[in-house]
Amino acid sequence: MFRILARLRALTRFRFIRRAAMVTAMVALFLSAPVAVYAAPAEPKDGGPNPLPVVIGNLQTWLMSLLAALATLFLVLAGVYWATAGGDPAQVDKAKGALKNALIGYGLAVLAPVLLQVVRGIVGG
Repeated sequence: MFRILARLRALTRFRFIRRAAMVTAMVALFLSAPVAVYAAPAEPKDGGPNPLPVVIGNLQTWLMSLLAALATLFLVLAGVYWATAGGDPAQVDKAKGALKNALIGYGLAVLAPVLLQVVRGIVGG
């Protein structure tokens, strides 16, 4: 009986050491990545403003990211509300409302390129 317990303890220690080694290796791998990978994109040579297509593209990326982040927040809130409802109809309705808001947010994030294409057409860029 004691041999089995001692073996389990040794196995547990080995697993801990193996996990610690894996985490250390992953951290070393991430820290060894070249800094040039994280370099900022080149700025215009004259320091002037970006052309309109670049500005609209940046706006598109920013808008899609913001909408997707908000939609994900509402989706998580809907899951929390639903999981903690415990059969309460008011809480379930609150969860359904948050889920609807999340779906609307994801829809807007998907439609953001189309909407910005309309803006690009109006502005003439």
